[in-house]
Amino acid sequence: METLNLLAGGFVYAVSPLNIVWLVLGVIMGTVLGMLPGLGPATGIALLLPLTFTMSPDTALITMCAIYYGAMFGGSRSSILLNVPGMGGAVASCFDGYPLSQKGQAESALAMSAIASFIGGLIATVAFVLLAVPVARFALKFGPPEYFTLMIFALAATASISKEAILKGFVALLIGLMISTVGMDYQSGVLRFTFGIGELQTGIDFIIVIIGVYGLGEVFINFEKMTSTGAGEVLKKKFGRIWITMAQWKRSWLPILRQTPIGFFIGVLPGAGGTIAALMAYNNEKQISKHPEEFGEGAIEGLAAPEAANNAASVGALIPMLTLGVPGSGTTAVMLGALMILGLQPGPLLFQQHADIAWAVMASMFLGNIVAAIINIPLAGLLVRVLAVPPRVLYPLIVGLAFVGVYTINFSVVDFFLLMIFGLVGFFMKKFKIPLAPLILAAVIGQSMEQSFRMSLMLSDGSLTIFFRNGICLTLLTLALLSIIWPFFNDWRKQKKAQESA
Repeated sequence: METLNLLAGGFVYAVSPLNIVWLVLGVIMGTVLGMLPGLGPATGIALLLPLTFTMSPDTALITMCAIYYGAMFGGSRSSILLNVPGMGGAVASCFDGYPLSQKGQAESALAMSAIASFIGGLIATVAFVLLAVPVARFALKFGPPEYFTLMIFALAATASISKEAILKGFVALLIGLMISTVGMDYQSGVLRFTFGIGELQTGIDFIIVIIGVYGLGEVFINFEKMTSTGAGEVLKKKFGRIWITMAQWKRSWLPILRQTPIGFFIGVLPGAGGTIAALMAYNNEKQISKHPEEFGEGAIEGLAAPEAANNAASVGALIPMLTLGVPGSGTTAVMLGALMILGLQPGPLLFQQHADIAWAVMASMFLGNIVAAIINIPLAGLLVRVLAVPPRVLYPLIVGLAFVGVYTINFSVVDFFLLMIFGLVGFFMKKFKIPLAPLILAAVIGQSMEQSFRMSLMLSDGSLTIFFRNGICLTLLTLALLSIIWPFFNDWRKQKKAQESA
């Protein structure tokens, strides 16, 4: 009852005219920034920082949160329409979102991504209100060994997607891990694989990898088709109502409900983020699906599950930031700095000393998800017109967006060369049917995985038994093993049933 009273008080602050105006503007800005390759909520919030100095703390925090989950909604738009994820959390939306648009179902894909994002965000917000403090306390139990085993599980689950060519999946995974080793070793200070290039000392930003592999890789593949056939792909120029069919909803509602809690939990873990949540949600649904062969070919649930998970993760990432002062993602790290500039110290005392601000933010998240759904479904009707642009015009625009987006990350010309290299990597991987998901996930978590492993060994004086000493590690390692075995067991079971029925 006390929680409901506090939430009701939060709504009083959240629905003030000024907060509502900034909430709507924040969602719009976040959606647009999420769509543009290389940009995203962290960039949007960083650009907004000078403006927040003139706002009250509750308005500033509500606006930053609105940009955050608005970007989660918008990130899937370019994934579905252009096969270029606007941000890391939208990577998994490319796998089935783009094939759906290529099949003439862009309307359904855009509608489903908004619906799944809305449901995932709303459920996660309810969980935030009910479980913020208990979940944050549980996340504190994750030390280096637990993080390492969590990442082992994530990589194993991703590599097992490609059971038809599991060797190719592990090759992609190893390439991603190699990319993550470039730069300075944070424990020894030794430079690795920088080849004398100063800009590589800080490593390769995984957003560059994503845009290169997906964005430029897709352009190169389509350019090859255009030059070999003499014409580009014929794109649909008229679109129907942006909505889904009842059959698509029946296939998607359970995956949405299944993967939202997983996304929320992954978001709570500091450093995990929406990318891991989305990829794990996609992997989970493919492994338990009755029709796994449809994934990657335009399965609507393959889009719904990661969209629900990454929105839930964005809400979950706010928990450690607000209750512990520990950022759960890159975006919340920017928000943490902004709050400290505003004179607020995120942590347990925030809910005691500034309870009105904390609960106003929670209340605004209910309103923000509704606003984001309203904006994104009608806006989708305009965005799908991008598909009607002739390929010879569209692909140079994608290249231009990719280069502008990459430049805004580090403002370095070296990133242009990296973008071209990863574009060629993506081209050859697609040409030889090597899965991209293991490479992306490994590039994202490789550095954190390495540091967690080495810190674990330091704690145990070099003994690997540290990874088998508690229930969390053992559970995660067991899940990793099962994720590799399950696809083969599932195939064996289907073959056995087919033989029995024959």
